[in-house]
Amino acid sequence: MGRAIMLQGTGSDVGKSMLVAGLCRAAQAKGLSVAPFKPQNMSNNAAVTPQGGEIGRAQALQAQAAGIDPHTDMNPVLLKPETDTGAQVILHGKRFASTAAADYAALKPKLLSHVVSSFERLKSKYDLVIVEGAGSPAEVNLRAGDIANMGFAQAADVPVLLCADINRGGVIAQIVGTRAVLDAQDLGLIKGFIVNKFRGDPSLFDNGYRYVEEMTGWPGLGVIPWFEHAWKLPAEDAYDVRPRTRTTGLHVVCLQLSRMANFDDLDPLSQEPSVRLTMLKAGQALPGDTDIVIIPGTKSTRGDLAYLREQGWDIDIAAHVRRGGHVLGLCGGYQMLGKSIADPDGLEGATGSDSGLGLLDIDTVMHPIKQVTQTDAIHCGSGQEISGYEIHLGHTEGPDCARPFSRIGARHDGALSSDGRIVGTYLHGMFRDDGFRHAWLAGFGAEQQASYTASVEEALDQLADHLTQHARVDEIIGFAR
Repeated sequence: MGRAIMLQGTGSDVGKSMLVAGLCRAAQAKGLSVAPFKPQNMSNNAAVTPQGGEIGRAQALQAQAAGIDPHTDMNPVLLKPETDTGAQVILHGKRFASTAAADYAALKPKLLSHVVSSFERLKSKYDLVIVEGAGSPAEVNLRAGDIANMGFAQAADVPVLLCADINRGGVIAQIVGTRAVLDAQDLGLIKGFIVNKFRGDPSLFDNGYRYVEEMTGWPGLGVIPWFEHAWKLPAEDAYDVRPRTRTTGLHVVCLQLSRMANFDDLDPLSQEPSVRLTMLKAGQALPGDTDIVIIPGTKSTRGDLAYLREQGWDIDIAAHVRRGGHVLGLCGGYQMLGKSIADPDGLEGATGSDSGLGLLDIDTVMHPIKQVTQTDAIHCGSGQEISGYEIHLGHTEGPDCARPFSRIGARHDGALSSDGRIVGTYLHGMFRDDGFRHAWLAGFGAEQQASYTASVEEALDQLADHLTQHARVDEIIGFAR
């Protein structure tokens, strides 16, 4: 049986996901078999496992850092927000329920046994399991029935390290305040703290570091400087998609939808030196020099189609097309390009049907059977092989499907307009495939970099070295039990 250690945060976005990825790579380099685990994640950025299940994209990256395939046991509960007050619950990689936020508390105790079972299976297979919490244990109003932080740690008897973000300010209050609100039983699990995202000379925090140690009685396990290569790693949150600042190159504009999903599709493009990626936020008009508009995937196709229209982007896209511009729709974005989207069973919201953007002669009907699979395809335009994945509800058909985007075995995927400027596909992750991405960019006269996968692997190695230099990694691993 292996050992485990858990990283919890003083808040959201303190860098837990990246720290776990770095520790997984560092532990692997020490000869340990290691696996990541997150009891409960909330994200519309899902990855597909080889078994055809959904987990959070961060856990897939952490598995890559550990040198293993992703598995649904690494993230047994995934919440995918559908509205401001409700989410789809994915359990062991499959849709389990849709629930309002107010009702989820009653569901959590039923999920805890599933969470612990997944965790125990990982412990039985690996030397070390590195667990990532969610949000903060200081949210004591959510402590009853908790399965994401201290509730899980107590149930599975896992020691905890507390991670804080100094970049946002108030790091002493973050750590000392967390200690102040936790009860004695939960405090007994915390073994130390890590200060993350320091900019400048870490020695300037020496006095503060010692003060936190004195006030909490916990040992400090490192002050981690800002990791400058973080932008090379897939983003966990839509607002973390990091377009690099450029003023020239192929101008690709992605609409930042309210329920945007699987936005890591964009990461390989953001790293291309010949591509200028713009994430278009609410209230912003489509730039006049846009070459390609990408309508990304979404957890709520009809809801985000309404959101798109509220921003006036439908009018902007129509003008862009009249000027000879190109449009690429991915998954839900592909469905929006058609004439109609029907949801007779209310799978993504209210029952009903809406008119699409009408740029492709296709119609989509939502069906309860969800397509979740890793996919190998052939791009019809270039003959390039594509390794990607599908994760969608709905079946799409119409005359423009006679011009498919790709072939997946004996079936066709996607559709093209007669002039080839409007393209839709259900494939995610296709830009991570270097061969396809190079061919696609070459079609627009843009140059390409060598390898996205190699870039991510290099960044993971650099992250592990970064943590080894600035944190007491051996002691961190030594706290595991």
